[in-house]
Amino acid sequence: MAVMDDRVVSDGLNLVAHIARPEGRQSGVWPAVVLIHGYPTVVESAATVANSLPELADRIAAEMGWIAVAVALRGCSGSEGQFSIGGWLDDITATVDHLEKEERPLGVWLAGFGTSGGLAICAGARDDRIRGVAALGAPADFDDWASQPRRLLQHSREVGLITDAAFPQSLDSWSKEFRAIRAIACVQEYAPRPLLVAHGSDDDVVPPFDARVLVDAHGSGELRFVTGAGHRLRHDPRAVAVLLGWLDRQRHLLRR
Repeated sequence: MAVMDDRVVSDGLNLVAHIARPEGRQSGVWPAVVLIHGYPTVVESAATVANSLPELADRIAAEMGWIAVAVALRGCSGSEGQFSIGGWLDDITATVDHLEKEERPLGVWLAGFGTSGGLAICAGARDDRIRGVAALGAPADFDDWASQPRRLLQHSREVGLITDAAFPQSLDSWSKEFRAIRAIACVQEYAPRPLLVAHGSDDDVVPPFDARVLVDAHGSGELRFVTGAGHRLRHDPRAVAVLLGWLDRQRHLLRR
């Protein structure tokens, strides 16, 4: 099984990562995709939430000819730091920086699951280097978290996302980020670059309505519902097939 054997530096923090490369690659020839995990669910913890992504990265590199990066955001799967939504957004940008410097890809795409699907849209809105975004099970906003910050903080401690008893220094500043960073507010700025929104029809964590709102606000996004699927789309082969098909179409568009 592939493991996190590389490193990305974000705000001075060491993030563990796995970079899968096509055989015989040359700089500037291959596109790159960053695979980003979401917030731990009831069956996961911060220590395991990113564990399945290196395997997917290897598959994308071997079968599709992409450079694929699986990254564990701060507080997760061995990466340094404490969870904050703004910090996770910075980690995504830092990973793109690392790719551009070390791999010099043909272009960079993002594929985010759950929370990071929404963050990927926001990262794309503020970074023109990002050529396309796939958001799977993504929330349109984090207003629910913003309305109950103490409860979220406690849960983040319980799952291991926050291990420093002194963090955050200001609960108010930490919680304000959940209203300031909203995919629904970013998606129009990100448009008209390609957007895939995939969502489980039976998702009981993020309402399927959020998917429709994001695609409508974008104006030309691709919406795919996975019938009977829940929130953990990384573990649904049908959702992964949707993602791989979309990446393949992105690759073909580069050849035109």
